[in-house]
Amino acid sequence: MQLFTCPFCGPRAETEFHFGGDAGNLRPEGDVEANAWTDYLYFRNNRRGAAREIWMHLPCREVFMMERDTLTHEVIATEALVPEEQA
Repeated sequence: MQLFTCPFCGPRAETEFHFGGDAGNLRPEGDVEANAWTDYLYFRNNRRGAAREIWMHLPCREVFMMERDTLTHEVIATEALVPEEQA
């Protein structure tokens, strides 16, 4: 079992986390073409190596950024999306 580090709770079992998607995949705004929605919903770069992703720690319900190596599954870093003083 792999351990992920929640920036708020510390190291926890991977089963406590939910993948939220690639970081930087911004939702189209306004009146956009259908192909823009298709790109947003279905197409990914499927990178090899370091990737920035959005994850949620289910027990504390906090969403955070995780940088993870997609080849080795090594967690490189985690960071809160909202500074602690605003959380």
